[in-house]
Amino acid sequence: MGLGGVFRPGMRGYFIPLVAGVALLISAFLPWVIVGDVSLNGVPDVAALWVAGLGALAAVLAALSLITRRNSRHPLLIVGLVSLGIMFLSWRIMPQTAGERALTVSQAFAIVENRPVGAAPVAFVGSGIYVGLIASAVLVCFGLTIVIKRASTAYVIADPDDDV
Repeated sequence: MGLGGVFRPGMRGYFIPLVAGVALLISAFLPWVIVGDVSLNGVPDVAALWVAGLGALAAVLAALSLITRRNSRHPLLIVGLVSLGIMFLSWRIMPQTAGERALTVSQAFAIVENRPVGAAPVAFVGSGIYVGLIASAVLVCFGLTIVIKRASTAYVIADPDDDV
């Protein structure tokens, strides 16, 4: 099968999860939390490794669907739901955890240097979490298209006992 088979009309929609999977993979390497002027990338964290693996899996599933012309929307839905859950929890938990960790470090330095404790540094959500949330939401929406089906033609069943 040549490259022209990938661009057939029935399977062009699988470019959406392919791009979303690559974006999910890339989001694991972007800054997830910004504390003060220091940005913390997601990769050393276990959640980011899971997100990177799920992004690679989504990209491979979409590429295989393009090549083999087989439907893989159910697995893409599962991958999207798991990655959306991880990204949502990371969005809610990681900035607070990083802020508390930075406060603990600043308190330790204040104790060692015998000076008063300053204010806690502010932690913000980085671009990696937002990119991952959007990419996983796209995967979920694409996977949900298997649930939404349209009838190809509308038909009426004629009742054989109808004498009208």
